[in-house]
Amino acid sequence: MHSHDGSTEAVANPERANSVANEPLLDNPIWNALGTEHQALAVIRSDARRYPPAIGPLAGTPDQSSGSYDALRPLAGPGGTLVLFLPDPTALPAGWTLIRGGLLTQMMCRDAKLVDTGPLRNGVVMRRLGATDVPAMIELATLTEPGPFRERTIELGNFHGIFEGDRLLAMAGQRMRLPGFVEVSAVCTHPAARGRGYAGVLMSRVMHEIIGEGATPFLHAFADNPAVSLYRKLGFAERRKFQLAVIKHAE
Repeated sequence: MHSHDGSTEAVANPERANSVANEPLLDNPIWNALGTEHQALAVIRSDARRYPPAIGPLAGTPDQSSGSYDALRPLAGPGGTLVLFLPDPTALPAGWTLIRGGLLTQMMCRDAKLVDTGPLRNGVVMRRLGATDVPAMIELATLTEPGPFRERTIELGNFHGIFEGDRLLAMAGQRMRLPGFVEVSAVCTHPAARGRGYAGVLMSRVMHEIIGEGATPFLHAFADNPAVSLYRKLGFAERRKFQLAVIKHAE
């Protein structure tokens, strides 16, 4: 949101105050995103919500009751997997299998320390990604596993990439969106291009856009991911932990 003179200062403070008031929504981010800013995308059954399969497997419920898991079952679809961020250890009822678990850290950025792009090496360009880039984005995400990335994930927000010729070397973009908060996601770099600082440059571009609309950037990462040190340098601080649960129902 911008004032008429093009600056964000006039509106930044009220929106920042608003984000503080809305911060508890981050305690159940997937469910709350699908109940607020991403409500139009939500696939709903009773109290359970998920993103459309073509966007990704993220799903949420208000709790881990048997009723919540019953509501999730039709959302998974035949042979489908779902991804939950749980505040407590996984407590799956009969019929569900935990395919992958792990400890996630949720980080939030109140005081951004953005990295200047600087000159990129010859033949390397950074630009916003579009629909024609989706095959290359899926290929890079499959190789590097920054989290689920599907053919419609790009609809969630702006994504930026760094190319050498026609080859996508690195990318970052936006995923979950809640009142006052936008998630930085899909941060990944091709193994051949690591160590060049591309992740910090791309994240800074994404964060700049989020802050420019008066929102606060947040992200999720495995707690033992070495990239957490980069996120701290960019101004992110750990907010809380979640249990990642990639689950599947045996039909």
